[in-house]
Amino acid sequence: MALFSNCFLLVLLIVSRGVISVSGATFTFKNKCDFTVWPGILASAGSPKLDSTGFELAKGSSRVFQAPTGWSGRFWGRTGCNFDGSGRGSCATGDCAPGGLECNGAGATPPATLAEFTLGSGSQDFYDVSLVDGYNLPMVVEGIGGSGACASTGCVVDLNRGCPTELRADGGGACKSACGAFGTDEYCCSGAYNTPAACKPSMYSQLFKSACPKSYSYAFDDATSTFTCSGADYTITFCPSLPSLKSSRDSSPVATGTTIGGSGSGSGSDSGTIQQASFASSWLANLATGDAIRTRPLAFETAIVLVVSWILSFLHL
Repeated sequence: MALFSNCFLLVLLIVSRGVISVSGATFTFKNKCDFTVWPGILASAGSPKLDSTGFELAKGSSRVFQAPTGWSGRFWGRTGCNFDGSGRGSCATGDCAPGGLECNGAGATPPATLAEFTLGSGSQDFYDVSLVDGYNLPMVVEGIGGSGACASTGCVVDLNRGCPTELRADGGGACKSACGAFGTDEYCCSGAYNTPAACKPSMYSQLFKSACPKSYSYAFDDATSTFTCSGADYTITFCPSLPSLKSSRDSSPVATGTTIGGSGSGSGSDSGTIQQASFASSWLANLATGDAIRTRPLAFETAIVLVVSWILSFLHL
């Protein structure tokens, strides 16, 4: 009897360990956009492929995937896709070359908003939402039922509405990163700039960070952008509810009088700092209203004021 009990306990232990190793985490994808999204999935080297590497997610729908413990990879949303009956085709943003409904080991073509995960083996999970490769969709990641901080992260602002002209992708459906737009070592944190000490946030990455303070804005933006949780399931939501303009402004880490480092930051003079802070503030306001960034010279606006003043004075004569 004792031998049977011991064997039974051993079987339970083996089965329970097997369940734990297989269960890992559940990923639930939700589409709250007003249009269809085609999520893409890329498993890291050494991680198994999930049930799909790319699929259609209609407006208002959801889909669940199971990932084993230790799984690592990334998710993103594709837009403007057109596939035939055999799954051949392409997408306007986030396409996984050479194209197709299933990505089959190919990553997202930048610019694309990325959700990145590493599920711990009996320890913490690590996750983030990255704009390092640019942006195409609002996305939020939430940890459900775990222990630890398990904070929600992501970017709920539609950056496409106020994307600077020089970063705007063809068609306006996505916003490039500075690295993607200009390709220099300074913006890409490569070459001589491949260290945290050498690669600093640029004016453009600061704009992304101001709008989406919990997301990666450039390669070494680790301190405020990587999150941990243990034993959780995760929900990835495309186009979550947008915050108010006030909450977007309150979350901005850019403070007046603080020099923005990195490429494009100028000489670091007070006038350059003020201009960049003003640029960031107006950019956030334009995101909420949907207006493009205004670049009219100050002299033009001054002339308008003078003309209006002259007309008013004439009318009072």
